[in-house]
Amino acid sequence: MGKRQTADLFRARLIQLQAQSGLTQSGFAQAVGIDRSALSQLASGQNPRLPRAETLLALARRFQVSTDWLLGLTEDRGNLTQALNAVETEQALDEQNRTAMERWHEEAVGQKVRYVPAQLPDLMRTPAVIAFQAQSSAQERRRLQRQTDRRLHFSRMPDSDIEMCMPSQTLDLFARGQGAWSGLSARDRAEQLDHIAATLDELYPAFRMYLFDGRKHFAPPMTVFGYQRAAIYAGEIYLLVRTRQLVHELAHAFDAQIRNAEVHAHEATNWVRALPVTPD
Repeated sequence: MGKRQTADLFRARLIQLQAQSGLTQSGFAQAVGIDRSALSQLASGQNPRLPRAETLLALARRFQVSTDWLLGLTEDRGNLTQALNAVETEQALDEQNRTAMERWHEEAVGQKVRYVPAQLPDLMRTPAVIAFQAQSSAQERRRLQRQTDRRLHFSRMPDSDIEMCMPSQTLDLFARGQGAWSGLSARDRAEQLDHIAATLDELYPAFRMYLFDGRKHFAPPMTVFGYQRAAIYAGEIYLLVRTRQLVHELAHAFDAQIRNAEVHAHEATNWVRALPVTPD
């Protein structure tokens, strides 16, 4: 196979990788560690050229494909499937001291974000609830407070568009002080519910909460960032989905939960305020 044919195959697979990644041209170039102009030259086809060895290796490492596949020497992408899935930890910080979720929120500004919390919405936690979750660990309390502050910041941005959907039973159990909330005082639970209602009032309609019956439907804890990526919460890690087809399927599944909602966004604030708090 000649150099021009190899360059043409590489260009096609480079374009395919960028499309599947969901990244902009600038974001893709940054992920690989090259200039945007260099990426444009590689993808343009006007002057067929092969990448430098370090660029080829960076592409292979970043997107988990083989260099042979990039150069058109094989149809086998490598050990991973075309789903281009990855696992990242919430605690993993980048050079700007941002967690993975913070990076993904920043990159999704201006796009619709779909959110299913694992428990209470992170951006709406009070200091008392954070302290309860931290279990007397000062370091964990600081981490949770920072997480709450940053996610509230993203939700207040002018271009924010967030839909949150969760089982109504999650908030009902909290109001009763049952399950994971056993031991949290009635006063702290009441203040937390008031804070949720006030935050919903403040952010609506840019932030919209829907509640469905968890006895009839299920949604895994996850965040879908536009149609770029989805992060499924699995404890201390997130299962990151980047393939467009799977992201679209998760987004459509979320939208189905919205259609099944028994409490809609315009009703959510009053519903939360009406929740009876079980005394201590």
